[in-house]
Amino acid sequence: MSTPIPEAAGRHTATLVQPAPTPTAVADPAPLGLAAFGMTTLVLSVFNAGLLAKNLEPVVLPLALFYGGLAQMLAGMWEFRNRNVFGATAFTSFGAFWLSFAAYVKFIAPGLPANSAHSAAGLFLLGWTIFTVYMLVASLRVNAAVAAVFLLLSFTFILLTIADYGSYTGLGKAGGYMGLATAAAAGYASFAGVVNATWGRVVLPVLPLARDNTAREGQ
Repeated sequence: MSTPIPEAAGRHTATLVQPAPTPTAVADPAPLGLAAFGMTTLVLSVFNAGLLAKNLEPVVLPLALFYGGLAQMLAGMWEFRNRNVFGATAFTSFGAFWLSFAAYVKFIAPGLPANSAHSAAGLFLLGWTIFTVYMLVASLRVNAAVAAVFLLLSFTFILLTIADYGSYTGLGKAGGYMGLATAAAAGYASFAGVVNATWGRVVLPVLPLARDNTAREGQ
């Protein structure tokens, strides 16, 4: 025999089992991530290209820590929130790249043997070269602006990796100029994202490459 549930208790039980509210999406974090990456790449590439004296290069470190590093990692976390697999992987990883770069320059590089430190730097860059190249493949389903960033960045890392491994100064400068081109491409993609969102229409084209939005969620 079932026991009747008092009306007040029934209302209380219903309150306890109410479904959780559906989470809402956050604003697109991609323009922030691209701007953070682009600006930090720009400043470092100026020194890699030999446009300013090397003794001024420490100016890159605070930018690498707080904008290229922290701000870009936050953009990556928000991309996870938006279920954007590509954006989350790219921004979180390159945010970590800038943080690890700052740590390497400040704490690790000064303690390495002078005659072999270039090999350590080359190995560090080689890992990021591999990562960037396979992200380039994935970027071909995002848009042309982002794909251009990864194409140029791949060439930048390849040149800098070879330059460090072989101590080729000329290739290092070429990598610096390629980095400047990468920074310009990232700046355009960021600018387009901000302007198109705030104006509510396509002002600066990015040329989407995906046929649908399934690539966004990695499905």
